[in-house]
Amino acid sequence: MGKSAMQLLEEAKSSINVISVEEATKLIGDESVVFVDVRDTDSIETVIPGAVNVPRGMLEFHADPEFEAFHKPELDPNKHIVFTCGAGGQAALSGKTLKEMGFENISSIDGGMGAWEEANGPTEEFKG
Repeated sequence: MGKSAMQLLEEAKSSINVISVEEATKLIGDESVVFVDVRDTDSIETVIPGAVNVPRGMLEFHADPEFEAFHKPELDPNKHIVFTCGAGGQAALSGKTLKEMGFENISSIDGGMGAWEEANGPTEEFKG
């Protein structure tokens, strides 16, 4: 039998920095940081200010400059990429994926946007 989803998630979390909402809030406005929300667009109402939406299913294509039609230059390997999602799982898995693609400074927000909103973290309307 292969690995369970929980095993994959634990491996992902151990391969990246998992940061608290409080730690992430301090990074807003830092030019060396890019917040990336990996939720599907139909499930997003608000985002972290300045966050880029990259649905998890398209992450590899948006992160790889060789896929010119899909590449998002915001996914810069020289920046600190901070992932978020609904509850934190997809963010951690996304972080592990970018680590495997050669990105080094990767974090995910513990508890995702659920924890962010519960802590009254700043948000802005998602404009899609």
